Amino acid sequence: MDSKEIVRRTLDYEGPERVAHTFGEPDMIGVECTPKTHATEWKELEPGHWERVDEWGNVWQRLDRTSKGEVKKGVLESLSDIDTYEFPDYSDPKDYKCVKEAVSQNPHKWVMGLMPGFAFNIARKLRKLDQYLMDLITHPETVSRIHDRVDKVLADMIVNYAAAGADSVFFLEDWGTQHNLMINPKLWYKEFFPRYQKLCNIARENNIRVFMHSCGHIAPIIPGVMKAGVQLLQFDQPDLYGIDNLAEFQKQGKITFWCPVDIQKTLQTNDEQTIREKVREMLDKLWKGRGGYIAGFYEDEESIGLDPQVQQWASEEFEKYGTIKNR
Repeated sequence: MDSKEIVRRTLDYEGPERVAHTFGEPDMIGVECTPKTHATEWKELEPGHWERVDEWGNVWQRLDRTSKGEVKKGVLESLSDIDTYEFPDYSDPKDYKCVKEAVSQNPHKWVMGLMPGFAFNIARKLRKLDQYLMDLITHPETVSRIHDRVDKVLADMIVNYAAAGADSVFFLEDWGTQHNLMINPKLWYKEFFPRYQKLCNIARENNIRVFMHSCGHIAPIIPGVMKAGVQLLQFDQPDLYGIDNLAEFQKQGKITFWCPVDIQKTLQTNDEQTIREKVREMLDKLWKGRGGYIAGFYEDEESIGLDPQVQQWASEEFEKYGTIKNR
């Protein structure tokens, strides 16, 4: 059973022979398309001050060389700028040549086409988060026009990733704080659920799956995300929900959770026994030998002050306990 089959069986709850994972020799790889955009590389302007421009034209800043940074200036200084702003063009199939190559070179792995987000994650950067959240309430029709244009770009990406042979698309959309959703759940279901549903339908029509990452606590919208057609949720803080609560969502549908051991709570204990016990809990409650869980690995250990040995313990336990023969 190769990596691609293990991931497929995981998503379909068809009993993979072992837990799929993204540490060591990963079962999944991500590939980005290569259109011409506004993007530049990070540049250190002065000690402790880095800046870059993203694909949309937003200016980002950070204080170190490894963190993701934050938006300093959105490209839409005024909502009216949407009438003249030119979005990057993701419609040319030639820009997905690298995806075809990755698929050809990795026939036994699950290939993910990487996307910058759905409408919320992209629009919130075009205007900066605080202003955008206000715009959602005060100028909903104009914001919906922005979302419509973003959705067109995303639809092009999904169709082209599928045509290039990717097995899924993977998008990042941080909806939550540590305690709550950033917007009222009613607003999410009104403005964003139909957009999720439309894009997931396009993916299904093109035989490609949809994976989503989100930070923070998004429990109020997980049922809607599932209903719209997202088949995998990637969380770095599963303990924010509680493993039992994530297992309850799996009773509502075949949702797969892709998580490392919690990066803010459990891994930070630096306690080997605690970490290994958490691995077993996730496998017992979320994977169960039937699928529905992928063992994750947090790549940016430096930014969160994590000793690499800590995740090594987790990886060892996932490999040891996450096989059918050891159940």
